[in-house]
Amino acid sequence: MVKLSVVVPFFNVQTYAPDTLTSLRANAREDFEFLLVDDCSSDGTPEILERAVRDVPGAVLLRHERNEGLATARNTGLDAARGEYVTFLDGDDWLAHGYYGRLVAAMDELGCDFLRTDHVSVSGRNRAVRRVPVPRRGEVFDPREAILPAHRTTSVDYPYAWAGIYHRRLMERGLLHFPHGLRTAEDRPWIWKLHREAESFAAIGELGVFYRRGVATSLTQIGDVRQLDFIRAFDQVIEETAKDPAADVLLPKAVRTYCALISHHIGGIGRFEPEVADQLKAMSAGALRRMPQGVLDEALTAMGGDRAAMLRKLRKQRPAPPPAAPDPTPASVSVSVSASGSVAASGQVAAPVSGASVQGSPEVAA
Repeated sequence: MVKLSVVVPFFNVQTYAPDTLTSLRANAREDFEFLLVDDCSSDGTPEILERAVRDVPGAVLLRHERNEGLATARNTGLDAARGEYVTFLDGDDWLAHGYYGRLVAAMDELGCDFLRTDHVSVSGRNRAVRRVPVPRRGEVFDPREAILPAHRTTSVDYPYAWAGIYHRRLMERGLLHFPHGLRTAEDRPWIWKLHREAESFAAIGELGVFYRRGVATSLTQIGDVRQLDFIRAFDQVIEETAKDPAADVLLPKAVRTYCALISHHIGGIGRFEPEVADQLKAMSAGALRRMPQGVLDEALTAMGGDRAAMLRKLRKQRPAPPPAAPDPTPASVSVSVSASGSVAASGQVAAPVSGASVQGSPEVAA
């Protein structure tokens, strides 16, 4: 029986993939599988992954026939996963030796739906420890309790899918798949849904993921139209949270975080292409008008200062319509398996998009 499935998307990361794969090999066990998803890379990544299928125990190579984006690449891995537990890693990050064994042991001991972990942020030669914003460590409790308060950084503001481990029962309940076609901020609706609908979670201080920041091909470094997917991502957060039985309690947090993200992107508008900068302002104006206006007014009053003034002014501008959902046309996946493993036949994935190496949403809170 497979104990742990690790989903690892790759797209044009030939410089970093060898470090990632070496660290996976250092975490290999007979009951672990590593689902390597090549999102139609056009550099040397495919050849590196082909070698990994031979060299890394438990490696399974899944290939997209066209580039799909990080969300759909992760879903491809999830569809093939056979493990009791599931986790993620990005194709330009790496792991400490034996990290996954320690993570599995903690999950076995605590018996909850999911665990969240700290991580090490790496920028050039600089390293910094980033903590899960959960004060109670090693204690199982209701994930909904970790959403609030609205004015503080909480667990939903730490959306990194790879900073944790998840029981298979969450996948069977539809809580682990990502919104198809999102090219950035795919982790925002995902983490909110997980905290609203899972039954139990815990945070532990285990350090083992090294998160590489400042990668030139990362969407967090590229000011093109793909960055604007945060609008569609957080529209989904607002829409789904509004249907929650405790919407009146949770929506102020969702709205305030959305406002903080808009402010973050508008504050860095100089990095966007001029056409995209205009789209950003118009789409942000539309987003502000779609939010529950009473909740938004309260959020802006609580925020105060220059950010609130800027958002009030932006709300008055000509809005763009809501962003369209991507084309759901399915694309096929091919499969290669290491000599030490086996996998079921390939399935179908959806939502073609252009992509880059994506490192997740900016860690922005209200």
